[in-house]
Amino acid sequence: MKSCSTSPEEGWRKRWPEIRLAVKELSLLQHEDQKAPTMAFLCVSKLLVNVLDEIGPTMVVLREDMQRNIERVEEIYLSNPSIFSSLEEVLQSDVDSGLARKGDSFSQAVLWLARSLNFSLALLEQLVKDSDASLALVVEEAYQLTIKPWHGWISRAAYKVAMKLIPEREDFVALLMKQEQDYDALKSDIKEFVSLFKPLLDEIQAILKKFRLDRLKST
Repeated sequence: MKSCSTSPEEGWRKRWPEIRLAVKELSLLQHEDQKAPTMAFLCVSKLLVNVLDEIGPTMVVLREDMQRNIERVEEIYLSNPSIFSSLEEVLQSDVDSGLARKGDSFSQAVLWLARSLNFSLALLEQLVKDSDASLALVVEEAYQLTIKPWHGWISRAAYKVAMKLIPEREDFVALLMKQEQDYDALKSDIKEFVSLFKPLLDEIQAILKKFRLDRLKST
């Protein structure tokens, strides 16, 4: 798969919202047989970091954590793209070397990046599911469903402080939309993104479970 950072059609990339770009990237996977491709994981991760940016200071800790983990996974992928084209190979390498449970391992980066993506997916699902809910409620429900079970008391305390800075729902939605898009189009893009991305996350979760890495917690 080609890198998601380059395209001869750079003009539409600047005009399109991140969700629609993610849909385009994921649509390319429909023609590939490989399970949990590393490049697709990285491409969608980078696009969803931009979505979290629109929420503002509230998501800065999660956003920075995602960025570090993206760079970590990208590091091992670029070291040998042919070998590490699948996330399963990334995890297998760590397991074989006995490093998988270390805090700075590539496996830990995959694990926490997958959890962050699961949070982002849940956030977007809740956003279109309840059009009357405040963004604070949407974020809270997504956090409760995804990341909170794996956070220790320090991480949970930091999250509570960040919740005080969440913007209004209308402002967030407006920031997600770019040129030539209305709210109905955004909802349609989100629903398509969820349908395409959830199978990939399920594959990644199955791989993490296979290596017994899916239950690890933070402080």
